[in-house]
Amino acid sequence: MPALTRESLPEYLRSWVYFESLSDEHLHWLAAQCQRCTFAVNQAIFLEGDPARGMWMIEEGRVKIYKVNPEGEEHILHLLGAGNTFNEVAALDGGNNPAHAGTLTDAVVWLLPTEALNHLLKLDADLARKIIKLLAARVRRLVGQLEDLALYSVTIRLARFLLKQLDDPALSGPGVTRANIAAHLATQPETISRALRSLEQAQAIRFDRHRIVIEDEKLLRTLAAL
Repeated sequence: MPALTRESLPEYLRSWVYFESLSDEHLHWLAAQCQRCTFAVNQAIFLEGDPARGMWMIEEGRVKIYKVNPEGEEHILHLLGAGNTFNEVAALDGGNNPAHAGTLTDAVVWLLPTEALNHLLKLDADLARKIIKLLAARVRRLVGQLEDLALYSVTIRLARFLLKQLDDPALSGPGVTRANIAAHLATQPETISRALRSLEQAQAIRFDRHRIVIEDEKLLRTLAAL
């Protein structure tokens, strides 16, 4: 996709499910409030506990949302790519950032300030309903993620992660290393390597250089206990 400009931003915003039904007037007003930000690989976007500046929208690149335990180890909550948004909750409730956000690659992201988002919510009830619905879906996914961590082995969690790549390209590609997958699945890179070999030996996946290719989706779903 060509780099966004201030002129092309309104049409880009309309492609997002949040804003698809906004009037042209509100859409152009919203575009005028957005701030374009560029980040280098492995750069912090914001820190946990700092005041939230607003909702973020990824134009290009890969982003991780993560927490750090007292020993300094990362746990990645979300792996995100172009077309994803993040930090909506903090933008809506006016609280602090609930986690850290950082880049896995060079990235271009747009900031929709909290004040602008709240102003639009007062004007557009349909927008408010869509945001509530999408946030509810994210809560469901987070509950499912917690269930996976508590109930299933690393191999099953990894199989489920790989299957999610079919619907969400942000979970694969540049910047998503075995170390990042391990941090997302609450384990160690060596354990991920062993689980990958196990799935390869079962002929559910194969390796194409550094890419993981699903060879037998039906078998992988069986191994994922789905």
